[in-house]
This record gives sequence, C-alpha cells and structure tokens, in this order.
Amino acid sequence: MTHTFDVNNKSKLDNPKRREMLPVNQVLVEIGLRAGDTFADIGCGIGYFTISAAEVVGEKGMIYAMDVQPEMLEVLKQKVKESELTNIRTILTEDNDFKLEESVISYAFICTVLHEVDDKVGFIKEVVRILDDSGRIAVVEWRKSESDWGPPVNHRMDHCEVEQLLLEAGFMNHSLVILNEHFYIVMATK
Repeated sequence: MTHTFDVNNKSKLDNPKRREMLPVNQVLVEIGLRAGDTFADIGCGIGYFTISAAEVVGEKGMIYAMDVQPEMLEVLKQKVKESELTNIRTILTEDNDFKLEESVISYAFICTVLHEVDDKVGFIKEVVRILDDSGRIAVVEWRKSESDWGPPVNHRMDHCEVEQLLLEAGFMNHSLVILNEHFYIVMATK
C-alpha cells in the first residue's frame, strides 16, 4: 500500500524547512519552464509551485493546478485570488482522470506525488494523454534514503524506477538532476 499525504498536515507543504529543502525557483529553472508553456501542476496540493510557475509562464502561458483533494484546492484558490494572477485554473481531478482534453499541455510537472499513486502505469498514461506531441515531463521525488522528513523510505521511488516507468510509456531524452540530498528530478520528452 502506498503512502498518501494527509490533508490535515497541509501546513507541512509550505514552511521554511521545505523552502530550504525544495527551493521553488531553483526547481523551475532546473526543469526549464519558460514563458508561454501550458503547465500541468499535477498533485499541486496547496500550490507550492503554482504561483511561481504562473509568473514564469506569463500571460501567454497557462497553469492547470490539479489535485484530488478539494481541501488543498480551496487553499490554493485563496492564494490565486490574493495574487491576482489570471493564468491559473484549478481542477479537482480523480485518480488517473485529469479532467482535461487530449494534447492540451506542453509541460507536466509531478512533485512528490508519484510515490503515492497506486496505479503508476495508468497515471503516467493519463499524463501522456494530456501532453501535446512535443510535451515535456518533470518528476520530482524524494531520494530513496532515510531522512527526518518525507514519507517512509519503503514508500519512496528510486530514480531508476521513475526512468523505467517513463521509458515504458514512450518518453525519450531522459535526464536526471540530483537536486540535493533530499530530492531528484527526472525529465523527459514525449
């Protein structure tokens, strides 16, 4: 059984320690997010990356902030309202149903979510479905080592597991960035 993040702990999703361990702007630079991208923040939670990503993609870009937990999206909606950004759309999704049309996303972003998914193959197939023909994907996950933060080590995914999952789904041009002792990023193109 996978570890699912408890919505009652949502304050852990944005605090000084997490900002230090998982620096938003550094991650967005590492993944190559750019102006005009149509970005799916899949499993966005309370929007840890959403607002900054919306600023990067600009007025010609769009952010689809997607989560299965309505409580998370309510927090994000308040942040969006306060930011006055108009390029963010929140979407309540279901497992392996992202509620989007085919081929509408240029960049899929999945941060510390994949290890929580029961049907990882079905999940990645849904990502493939919403990505356009030259779409990119970035998966940020916890390194598979003991630490004081994050899910239990036996619930974490080694980067090789993520790379294999993407390869089997037809992604190409894989690259790996070891962000720090806590996280890695696997990137690929459709």
